[in-house]
Amino acid sequence: MYALRDEEAALDAVQEAMTKLCVRYASRPAGEWPMLFQRILQNVTRDALRRRKVRDTWIVLWSKLGLGGDDPHEDAPDPLDALVAADDCNEDESPHRRAEQAQLLAILEREIARLPQRQREAFLMRYWEELDTAETAAAMGCSEGSVKTHCSRATRTLADALRARGIEP
Repeated sequence: MYALRDEEAALDAVQEAMTKLCVRYASRPAGEWPMLFQRILQNVTRDALRRRKVRDTWIVLWSKLGLGGDDPHEDAPDPLDALVAADDCNEDESPHRRAEQAQLLAILEREIARLPQRQREAFLMRYWEELDTAETAAAMGCSEGSVKTHCSRATRTLADALRARGIEP
């Protein structure tokens, strides 16, 4: 069985599964509901875990670029923070590391821009705006299956493009 390991995510999955059961299978005999609910919940959980895995992969990449969690209310960085300590404990914040991150970000942005429009839309809505499959499908005017296909192709294309440049996502 799959585990979300997050109470809020688990409750969201149960609520989504119950909603799908009510909307799609209300006309079925009540005796079929437990098995239908179990199958729907498994699929919802599997989708949530798949989304989390893909999103976490890209979040790790973004955090390596120093782009995660920027708070506009924070003070400007201290220029002394850019100096590399003698023991290299702050090497990640050095000017050359920041330049590498900027180059990597530019490559990533170009690769995202090269995706076919539908793949780019689906990828950005699902993993950056964190819309669920149904919301993304509604926004794009397509089926949930199409959204999943577009996202899968986009992540595979981006990962292959980065690997071709010697960057491991």
